Amino acid sequence: MFREAKLALEDGTIIKGEAFGFETVKTGEVVFATGMTGYVESLTDPSYKGQILMPTYPLQGNYGISEEWYQSDGIKAEGLIVREECQKPSHQLSEKTLSEFLEEYEIPGIAGVDTRALTIKIRERGTMKGALATEEIDDDELLELAVNQPDITEIDLVDQVCVTEPVTMNEDAERRVVIVDCGIKRNSIKALLERDVGVALVPYRMEPEEIMEYDPDALLISSGPGDPTRVKKAISTVRTLSEQLPIFGICLGQQIIGLAFGASIYKMKFGHRGINQPVKDLRTGTVSITSQNHGFTIDPDSVRGTDIEITQLNLNDGTPEAIEHRELPVFSVQYHPEAGPGPHDTVNIFDRLVSVMKEY
Repeated sequence: MFREAKLALEDGTIIKGEAFGFETVKTGEVVFATGMTGYVESLTDPSYKGQILMPTYPLQGNYGISEEWYQSDGIKAEGLIVREECQKPSHQLSEKTLSEFLEEYEIPGIAGVDTRALTIKIRERGTMKGALATEEIDDDELLELAVNQPDITEIDLVDQVCVTEPVTMNEDAERRVVIVDCGIKRNSIKALLERDVGVALVPYRMEPEEIMEYDPDALLISSGPGDPTRVKKAISTVRTLSEQLPIFGICLGQQIIGLAFGASIYKMKFGHRGINQPVKDLRTGTVSITSQNHGFTIDPDSVRGTDIEITQLNLNDGTPEAIEHRELPVFSVQYHPEAGPGPHDTVNIFDRLVSVMKEY
């Protein structure tokens, strides 16, 4: 049975389509992602908290849902916009449909949207606030919800996705990494465990002296959602511990490290989200295709005169993709080397982390 869904954008646009998933109203920042696969990984990625996700690939849900692909304990995105929703998925691991998945986590979906046209609008106008309704609501009321919601820079999103108590794994391992959790993806933890590294996952607000009680060989500042300038405790932790042990950052973690050493951050027009971003290493000339999900980045001009240097660049827009401290064992990447679902060009960065721990 057809149910109408509506999407309101802050510029006054009202888009109508067919509802699927849970019957509700949600607000968030409307963003697009360019991967042809990976809707499960994207929906469960904590970095999408506060955002309504729109995959640019037209068909979504065709291989179903498996918990093996989750990157957290459930859906973190606020809503889903698709061109076509597949109601009869085909995959040996599939446990449920995309609509059933959304319904389980009380997330609304809208299908039948011209996602190509909406992607072009976002690229031209920039990321916009939106409101998605799969229940009956007046157009003006929905638009008011879209316009009047807080900006993503005004919300402490990390607090909504990070652990509240420490979690330890592989405790008998010879070496241990403490992950400062700002919204870690399961694949990052998996990459460390596969290298026989012990993991202590701790809240980002944990005091540095408490972190050091875990006797870590390195610190990982994780990926996560929102504005990095709001994650002040993690920034101060990097400053405090940078001369005591190696530090590695992923995505939001790179921005936090940059802020800790004097760089500044700006919000991008529409961000990088997808699995096809080309990155060039400035030292080797190697180009890698990477998985990315971020709406903020380091201002390259602000790096001048600091103790960090930019070592990799995005070939599409020249934004920084990796930084390193000039003297300390501190380095980071803006993309996701753990990927999910792929590509896997840069997964060897975790090998580098293990090597740094051994040398330190």
